[in-house]
Amino acid sequence: MPLVVQKYGGSSVGNPERIHNVARRVVETQRAGNSVVVVVSAMSGVTDNLIRLAKEVSTSPTDREMDVLLATGEQTTIALTAMAINSLGAKAVSLTGAQAGIFTDGIHTKAKIANISPRQIRKHLDEGYICIVAGFQGQTIQGQITTLGRGGSDLTAIAVAAALRAENCEIYTDVDGVFTCDPRVVPDARKIDVIYYDELLEMASSGSKVMQSRSVEFAKKFKVPFEVRSSFNTNRGTIVKEETPGLENVVVRGISLERNQAKVTITNVPDKPGTASRIFSALSDANVIIDVIVQNVSVSGSTDISFTMNGDELTKLGSLIDDVAKEISAGKVIKKSGIAKLSVVGIGMRSHSGVAAKLFECLGAGDVNIQMISTSEIKIAVIIDESKIEVAAKLAHAAFGLSEAAADQK
Repeated sequence: MPLVVQKYGGSSVGNPERIHNVARRVVETQRAGNSVVVVVSAMSGVTDNLIRLAKEVSTSPTDREMDVLLATGEQTTIALTAMAINSLGAKAVSLTGAQAGIFTDGIHTKAKIANISPRQIRKHLDEGYICIVAGFQGQTIQGQITTLGRGGSDLTAIAVAAALRAENCEIYTDVDGVFTCDPRVVPDARKIDVIYYDELLEMASSGSKVMQSRSVEFAKKFKVPFEVRSSFNTNRGTIVKEETPGLENVVVRGISLERNQAKVTITNVPDKPGTASRIFSALSDANVIIDVIVQNVSVSGSTDISFTMNGDELTKLGSLIDDVAKEISAGKVIKKSGIAKLSVVGIGMRSHSGVAAKLFECLGAGDVNIQMISTSEIKIAVIIDESKIEVAAKLAHAAFGLSEAAADQK
């Protein structure tokens, strides 16, 4: 019997009515001749409410206790979903991450999956049950509850599909699939029928909220194709799979935007070995996640180094970067918030020239100033003022013809 893994996000199970809708879809999938494993997130808003409660009780709750608390969100959903399925005459059993055999490392709130031992899931499937697995969570070898970070239910679904060698993995959300750009920003954005792992990974890491980037990395590593689709209709979604050799006719696949970014520039940094290492080691020790890094050409033995991060990370810096600048005898430290990142992504960029020129030309014509540039084989990212991000997205989307082009070519 074919095995299908389905994942439903918080908005898909946001209230009892939506949970019943999910239950009906799941039961139909089983009655079509499939074994079914369902991974669910906490109901929409529940995780944020739990975090709010924790902060009302303690200004600095420990990560261990936060994991114990946050894991209850998914445990509520798995029980309610199993109840709804049982009420339709099918058999369902709910499993926490630990009961499903999901083992992680010991880093609380940001754990990584170390191994999955799906014996319990297989046993229930063999007995005709639909297994409802709590996403976002697991346990250490020592039995400590851990969580996988925001968006971790996507990772749970992909990892379970890989461990069980499922025939199909379906990620259900509140949108119809992956779009050429955020439709709320670019109304004529189009749904992409097929996208490759590398493209979606770049889009996810550049601000697209459809999938957690770690889950896409996992899918690529273990060659797990999956489909992103809506839980509110029966339309086909976006297939995410391994790149097909030779198909590079679509130059640009989509555009991602990431708001709430911040930039730090350290001026007059001594141009000598070990200086950059001292800066970024200090940031790493403080768990500050850096995105784009640009170093100017050295003039008279010194240079300027600029880097970006999420705006929330800026608060972690405190006086850290100022202290490091003094230690290495650098100049001023300039901190700037209110910036954003726009990324143009596409596998076809590897074999086509002129993408950067077209992007810079359209932004220039729209009076959008570029502060920093970062590139990879399949992505060009620019840092701009956040106030210009929507204008920039519309300009780039039009310049690359993403509304009219065959963005769904396979």
